[in-house]
Amino acid sequence: MESAYLKRCFGNSLTQALAEVAKVRPSDPIEYLAHWLYHYRKITKADEENKQKMIQLQEECDCGLKDEEMLKQEAHQTQRRCARCHKKLVSTTQAVLMKEDTESLEKALNQASLPGPSNAISGTHQQVLPTPPAHQTELNLKTPQEINA
Repeated sequence: MESAYLKRCFGNSLTQALAEVAKVRPSDPIEYLAHWLYHYRKITKADEENKQKMIQLQEECDCGLKDEEMLKQEAHQTQRRCARCHKKLVSTTQAVLMKEDTESLEKALNQASLPGPSNAISGTHQQVLPTPPAHQTELNLKTPQEINA
């Protein structure tokens, strides 16, 4: 029963300490054994603290990597949404511009089909003769020979 207690409390440390005492053979083996055990306890506590810190740092690093991955995914999704919105905006803008072009072409065609001086084709000269009053048309009828003479 005592050996189970000693193994549970001291583990390999007591075995290592006794082996060190036997190897060094100090003048006061009990004091040497006590200092060795205190030193061993400081080292094991520091090791445990370092292990805990490493575990904590690893967890923080893993969380940081997860956060970074989530941020990358969010950025990718945002870029896709922006691309979709940009496509919609471009198609809407194109539709509006096409509608405006169509309306201006329709206006130009409507104006070109109306009779009168507005349908004159640029680069050609059209002469518009004034229409004489009805009572003068009968009196002023001349043949081309009369005009040339």
